[in-house]
Amino acid sequence: MVVAALGAGIPVAALAASVTVFAAASLKEAMDAQAKQFESTTGNKVIVSYGGSNTLAKQVEGGAPADIFISADTDWMDYVDQRHMLVPDTRVTLLRNTLVLIEPASSKSALKIAPGSGLSAALGGGKLAMANPDSVPAGKYGKSALEKLGVWASVEKQVARAENVRAALALVSRNEAPFGIVYSTDAFADKGVRVVDTFPADTHPPIVYPAAVLATSQSPAARQLLDYLKSDAAMAVWEKYGFGSVR
Repeated sequence: MVVAALGAGIPVAALAASVTVFAAASLKEAMDAQAKQFESTTGNKVIVSYGGSNTLAKQVEGGAPADIFISADTDWMDYVDQRHMLVPDTRVTLLRNTLVLIEPASSKSALKIAPGSGLSAALGGGKLAMANPDSVPAGKYGKSALEKLGVWASVEKQVARAENVRAALALVSRNEAPFGIVYSTDAFADKGVRVVDTFPADTHPPIVYPAAVLATSQSPAARQLLDYLKSDAAMAVWEKYGFGSVR
């Protein structure tokens, strides 16, 4: 589109559009890279607001101006969808992820994730950093996994409930919590933590990232960006940051 316009003598600035994306906090580095690539190839501008999927969904419901919503679970995308706030037929599942137990990079725990594992004893008097298990996807996945393993009741009172998964990550990276539960991509993004073990996929619902154009969108580039995020070129970027394909 830009090349054709340039041939017609129309300035690129005249064609540029802005697209505002509300994206789950765990997407930060990867989505920043996607935005940069999309901007460089189209001339459009991408503005991304990151947060817990629950918070972003509530903001969408409250009328916050955004063009695309990317959630870290299906529940909060369903929440927005049920309120008729998605453009029909634009919803797509973009990515998948895995859940891991982390500790500060300087620690060397040999703890293994298994039914009845000794996580409570390993915590000692410390905290288990998690996104809020009552509302934030990463926390909900974590609680589900701990319940399936028979560990939740023994650690529930020691959970430090963070507003999103990156806040939980920071608590462990800063040595403020001896253990935390985050996505593998979060651990990949922070050299201040190390992965202790990975939660088996059958201990929690599938971790997927649905995306859709919002019904309130006024950006002519919104669908173009969503199409790009589904493309092979974008998938190479997602995979570089540790995300998996759902294809």
